[in-house]
Amino acid sequence: MKIKFWGVRGSIPSPGPNTVRYGGNTTCIEIRTDSNELIIIDAGTGIFPLSQTLLTELPVTANVLITHSHWDHIQGLPFFIPNFIEGNLLRLHGAYDPVSGKGVEQVMSVQLQYSYFPVREAEMKTRIEYVTLTPEEPVKVGSATVTPYLLNHPVINFGYRIECDGKSIFFTGDHEPPYNIYEPADPLYAEYQGFVDDKHKAIDAAMHGVDVLIADCSYTEQEYLAKKGWGHGTFGSSIRSAQKAGSKLLFCTHHEPTRSDDALEEAFNHAVASNLASEGQLECRLAREGETYEF
Repeated sequence: MKIKFWGVRGSIPSPGPNTVRYGGNTTCIEIRTDSNELIIIDAGTGIFPLSQTLLTELPVTANVLITHSHWDHIQGLPFFIPNFIEGNLLRLHGAYDPVSGKGVEQVMSVQLQYSYFPVREAEMKTRIEYVTLTPEEPVKVGSATVTPYLLNHPVINFGYRIECDGKSIFFTGDHEPPYNIYEPADPLYAEYQGFVDDKHKAIDAAMHGVDVLIADCSYTEQEYLAKKGWGHGTFGSSIRSAQKAGSKLLFCTHHEPTRSDDALEEAFNHAVASNLASEGQLECRLAREGETYEF
């Protein structure tokens, strides 16, 4: 399989001289199977430059997996160029939203209201199909098997495990390791801790044995203290998850938008030194816009 990063920043696009090395676009990951089938995880602003490269291989069947509906993971979807060309297929996968009572189709319908975008869905030339997924129920996407898992974020967030030809990738989307919201003296602490422990076991099982883990590493351990409950992980929490899973490679992504490339490298290097006592089986990298990894 081949992985290419088209957007690695979180929350808001952050172009400029301080983010040139790692990139300023929001989340978008291109995955190609060994048969060259196209899977795209998330549709942040990075999906626009990705879509420009697809014009050389029309017609396109694009299987897009949406982790969750926050803007930085969907805001590039209306600008996906094959949408405006006949003969293409956009197959959008995602979760049912218990708040709105709608499936993944709302990701398009909300953004394509005339108040926000000049082209209606009915005017787009591509064929659009919607696949609302059920947690832990695998689906076939070409030769790949995709399994969504519920992770921890303020809205429904799917982490995706993609398996094909004996290889595997897991992307967390936005994920904060579950924690007990009660103080130890609270009568509800013990009961809630059982829920937290079960959730950790389920997430560990979902990631187990994966070759490549791509994880939300928005914060340092110090920053996290002020942002607990916001739904994001740290460099350290993601390194520990990769170690538990037995992964060979961890890509740290969802870079904090105010963090310069220099500061990003400094935070990453400190986390690696603090969490990896010695050289071992786990390799850690910062996700970089434009980087390709093939295995």
